[in-house]
Amino acid sequence: MDSTAQGLMNRDVQGHWVRLETLTRVRWLAASGQVVALLVTHFLFSLDFPLALCLSVVGVSAASNLLSAYVFPRTKRLSETEALLTLLFDTTQLALLLFLTGGLNNPFGLLLIAPVTIAATALTLRSVLILGGAAVLLASLLAFAFEPLRTEAGDPVLMPDLFRFGFWIALVIGIGFIGLYSRSVAAEKHALTEALLATSLALAREQKLTDLGGVVAAAAHELGTPLATIKLVSSELIDALDDPDLAEDARLIREQADRCRAILRSMGQAGKDDLHLRHAPLEAVLQEAAAPHTDRGKVIGFDTGAADGRMPEIFRRPEIVHGLRNLIQNAVDFAASEVWVEAHWTAAEVVLRVIDDGPGYPPHLLARLGEPYLKNRRWDEPRDESRPEYEGMGLGLFIAKTLLERTGASVRFGNCTDRTRPRQAPDRRCGALAEVRWPRRAIEADPRRALGENTPIDKTKT
Repeated sequence: MDSTAQGLMNRDVQGHWVRLETLTRVRWLAASGQVVALLVTHFLFSLDFPLALCLSVVGVSAASNLLSAYVFPRTKRLSETEALLTLLFDTTQLALLLFLTGGLNNPFGLLLIAPVTIAATALTLRSVLILGGAAVLLASLLAFAFEPLRTEAGDPVLMPDLFRFGFWIALVIGIGFIGLYSRSVAAEKHALTEALLATSLALAREQKLTDLGGVVAAAAHELGTPLATIKLVSSELIDALDDPDLAEDARLIREQADRCRAILRSMGQAGKDDLHLRHAPLEAVLQEAAAPHTDRGKVIGFDTGAADGRMPEIFRRPEIVHGLRNLIQNAVDFAASEVWVEAHWTAAEVVLRVIDDGPGYPPHLLARLGEPYLKNRRWDEPRDESRPEYEGMGLGLFIAKTLLERTGASVRFGNCTDRTRPRQAPDRRCGALAEVRWPRRAIEADPRRALGENTPIDKTKT
């Protein structure tokens, strides 16, 4: 999917976030409050204004609620245009009510900010600007054109011009500031939600691949003995049969049994959820994570030497494999020719480093690495038109960081220095560095622990 199609899809999805029932419920609340405010003002404070006309304006809002409830189902979700028109209607209705009750002399003029705030949290920037502009325009008109509230003696209730001008300024600034603030918070929340969904999908995919491999590995284990028996019996038949045709058939049976064993052995390499393979040496897990990227034209070197004691056996959790795979993929994508995957451990922790010989991370983005949807590409280089949707960083690093931190790791991104050069090539130029640290107890498996019997895959996990 190219970037244009992705953008259109995002806009379409965003425009259908708002349910009609939600806006209808808010409008009923607003209409109830407006009726109470009108009645209290007229009868309790004895202020004179066209009450019947004001109640008619509120009645239009109530009628639109009833009409929408009759025409549309409760599950109706508004498109971008429908939501914008609904909020424009509410803003205009409120402005007309304010016009009949003193304009900006009415303190309830502050409520003009409410529709803009709703739009900022649910609609696109274009719709927010349209609604915000309409609210500012109506507020400006209400500052000069309105029907004043009057006392029983007929005297108009007016604020001094300076206070009314100050209220107008505060209202305009409030529309802009609260709209911008609400949109910034909502945009960050939506981006994080989408990124977490992508993380969950990536983890689910890795888990399914692991479970599928576990089924194959279990089948290979269980079928090993019958296939060996078939091969043995067929070999004896070949020697015992005098009929050449029957001997040839027995030879074919033996060859096909060998072929079945080879196929099962090959398929079993795709994943290993057999209890005997739920943990593996650290280096084996690193090689498994890097396997999809070993044939992409970059050299991937592994260094697990110069460590303290025996290499730890760690759990082969999908989060670990997929998280490390994303870090290695990011390094391979931007390496000039080589990537180094280093590991060392102590009695307390296990440390992994993924280093490439590319230009490194942009310094101005170092503090933000691990956040989703960074728009800047990783290096100042021409955009790769063969992959127009690929920004080079952001979501992949976010997924890796999120998955690895679920396993108890701390993840740090940076650029190489003289002290952090790869051990295998201390004189080589290096660029980006991703470092993962686990407390050893968080990922280490005890190879001496009794494994028990293999159990069927629990499909409810995925």
